[in-house]
Amino acid sequence: MGKGWMCYYRALQQGPASVVVPIDKLSILVTIAFSWIVFHEKLTRKSAVGVVFITVGIVLMTKL
Repeated sequence: MGKGWMCYYRALQQGPASVVVPIDKLSILVTIAFSWIVFHEKLTRKSAVGVVFITVGIVLMTKL
């Protein structure tokens, strides 16, 4: 976990926050995919809608 934060702060030093932060926020998709594939967790309709809203919000954030 500490290494992840170190990489995040290093990326912020080298690149613009408008690029680094959305990439970091999309890591939620990796977490959801991992839990679905490895642990066979179910994605409810409510959760799926939330994931779509998060993804759309991040994409919109990168366009502004």
